[in-house]
Amino acid sequence: MRVSTCATARLCPLLICLYVAQRSCGTLSQTSPIKTLRNLNQSQSQNQTGNPEQEKDQHNRPKRGWIWNQFYVLEEHIGPEPQHVGKLHSNSDKGDGSVHYLLSGEGAGTIFIINEVTGDIHATKSLDREKKSHYVLHAQAIDHLTNRAVEPESEFIIKVQDVNDNAPKFPDGPFKASVPEMADIGTSVFQITATDADDPTYGNSARIVYSILQGQPYFSVDPKTGIIRTGLANMDRESREFYSIIIQAKDMAGQVGGLSGSTTINITLTDVNDNPPRFPQKNYQLYVPESAQVGKAVGKIKANDEDFGINAEMTYSITNPDGDTMFSISTDSDKKEGVLSLKMTLDYEKKKAYTLQIEGVNTHLDSRFSHLGPFKDTTTLKIIIGDVDEAPVFSMDYYILDVYENAPIGTEVGTVTAQDPDSTKSAVRYAIDKNGHVDQNFNIDVSSGLITTKHILDREDVAWHNITVMATEVDNPSLVTYVPVTVQVLDVNDNMPYIATDSDIIVCESSRVGQVIQIVRATDKDDFANGRFSFSLPGDLPVNPNFTLKDNEDNSASIMSRRRGFSQAEQEVYQLAVEVGDGGEPLLSSTSTLTLRVCPCQRGGRARVCQAQAFLSSAGLSTGALVAILLCIIILLAIVVLFVTLRSKKTKKEPLIISEEDVRENVVTYDDEGGGEEDTEAFDITALRNPSAVGEMKLRRDVLFQAWEAGAAVGASCVSLALADEDINEIIKQRVAVADRDTRGPPYDSLQTYAYEGHGSPTGSISSLDLPAAQSEFDSSDLDEWGPEVHTLARLFRESESKQSQ
Repeated sequence: MRVSTCATARLCPLLICLYVAQRSCGTLSQTSPIKTLRNLNQSQSQNQTGNPEQEKDQHNRPKRGWIWNQFYVLEEHIGPEPQHVGKLHSNSDKGDGSVHYLLSGEGAGTIFIINEVTGDIHATKSLDREKKSHYVLHAQAIDHLTNRAVEPESEFIIKVQDVNDNAPKFPDGPFKASVPEMADIGTSVFQITATDADDPTYGNSARIVYSILQGQPYFSVDPKTGIIRTGLANMDRESREFYSIIIQAKDMAGQVGGLSGSTTINITLTDVNDNPPRFPQKNYQLYVPESAQVGKAVGKIKANDEDFGINAEMTYSITNPDGDTMFSISTDSDKKEGVLSLKMTLDYEKKKAYTLQIEGVNTHLDSRFSHLGPFKDTTTLKIIIGDVDEAPVFSMDYYILDVYENAPIGTEVGTVTAQDPDSTKSAVRYAIDKNGHVDQNFNIDVSSGLITTKHILDREDVAWHNITVMATEVDNPSLVTYVPVTVQVLDVNDNMPYIATDSDIIVCESSRVGQVIQIVRATDKDDFANGRFSFSLPGDLPVNPNFTLKDNEDNSASIMSRRRGFSQAEQEVYQLAVEVGDGGEPLLSSTSTLTLRVCPCQRGGRARVCQAQAFLSSAGLSTGALVAILLCIIILLAIVVLFVTLRSKKTKKEPLIISEEDVRENVVTYDDEGGGEEDTEAFDITALRNPSAVGEMKLRRDVLFQAWEAGAAVGASCVSLALADEDINEIIKQRVAVADRDTRGPPYDSLQTYAYEGHGSPTGSISSLDLPAAQSEFDSSDLDEWGPEVHTLARLFRESESKQSQ
């Protein structure tokens, strides 16, 4: 198949005319007529030239009969007839109508139709390249008679050829931009870009050129790049800050007939520090009363700066020393003002006016504009001091006075003075302020300010008194001044020293001669400056044989033992009188009686156990009696536990012969060692008897046990566990006789073995209970170095030895 609309020779003039027409309309495709013609010739030559080998072998697939060129259709076509796109033709088509052409793919049958006989393709609708730029279709050549394809199905593309039907647009407009003021000519401000929906690869439909419609001569725009630049130098923000320019974008490279669009750019000049601060006036005057408070603002001053933001920030300062001594100036960054404050109290009587040289300086300088002059300015401020009737002024900010304790009422403490600072020198009256802490111990003279005592003072009660004195002018009582006054009460030696005895002094039983029992210290309510304490035993009392006193000459004294060893049993409490004197004027002394309690101590005397001993002593019982009571209680508890255990074992035993008809001989083995020679309860002999007699024997034992408990309850404090010295043989004989007399059951023969040694064993006893007591080489006096428990045993040994010796 080949693409053909006419013979090649006859197409040359027609293609040339079509090319010229399309160039003038701007719709010529990129394929030139010569190239198109060459393609057609190649197609015909390839379709008409056969392969000899294929003719020889008819079974081989024939060479492809058509080559598709790209079709073009002009967009936005308006006409009464469908637009012709191209023609399909196969080499197998002899022109007799036997070959039909079919078209499928995108838009086939709706947008594009084909003449089945001739193969002509037409576009039935106006197309828009911006919506769809190309269509993919498939062509087939079918034999009409056999309905078979004479050519294989082939794919081709129809491209929509662009026309200039879209104007340039600025989708994001209008725009905002900024540039610093005083910028150089040509400074880049902003780059603008327009979009065109036309095909940029075909013709000039999408070739855009920029131009400025409004904003000259301040700004310019680059025609190709759309970069906006400054057109004038030294544009001043303070003169004009906002500019609105209009930019136009035109396609077709700006030629006549091209489409265009425009947008607006709002440009703002940003501030730079190109203006120095300026004070509106060169001289100012300010009135400040002398009563103005130190640290408070007394006035404000401001320099103007045409810049704003950080470029308008400035600092203020006082440049002359005289003004800087009395006043300070700070900068209010929000209001750009200088705030004046007092550094010292004003006094109209001393100075009535001050002159201040104030300077304002920009803090953020730009070196590019230093040529515009110094970015600072100065002005003169004269401050007039106003006279004010002031309150009296005390000679001191506070007073510290003193007076001795016990001084008589009306004793002079001190004088406070105040005077009127004004030139009138009005008289001053004094009084003690009653609104604060009321101290009723002092009076003050109304005219002189002399403070005297109102009561007798005691330093040990209150050592410091705080009062507030106020001074008022006689002519103007509303003017009041206050001053704090502190009165110290000086000490007088009027309290005797004594030894504080909160608790008893512990004396260990094992104390040695010369051993320090306790170090005591004295207490005196008076001031320590009155002297050193001295300690001694009263001279009017006989010499104490047990204790002595040593003055350590450091305000302490040591109580020392004069004998070796003490016994709490002999005497528990001792009294020791100690005389204490101070070094004051006059000399005062007192006698304190100390209580010393004897106690058993651990080794080294570190711990005391006097409380338990005191409790026992108060009960009136000796140590030996207490130990005996404790031992009896322990023995009673052991007996009760033992019998409860044995009783529980008896209740669990069962008779060996259950059936009364069973008369067989039995050998009973008791694998129980028992509790010794006298333990007759280890074997339950009733198990050898008739089972019906077991209950009676158990009942009998229970009766015996209850009788023993009753006897134990009314017995002495200690119950002896020793049983009567009775031969076990007699007990066995009695049990045998009882068994013989019992007719409630048949005789049960059994073999019983009793492991009993009997009396008179030649081996003798190995117990140490009956051995004679050995003589101990241990000296009971050495027990003093042991703990309180050993001390108790030592006392028991001593008492036992003393009783034996008696």
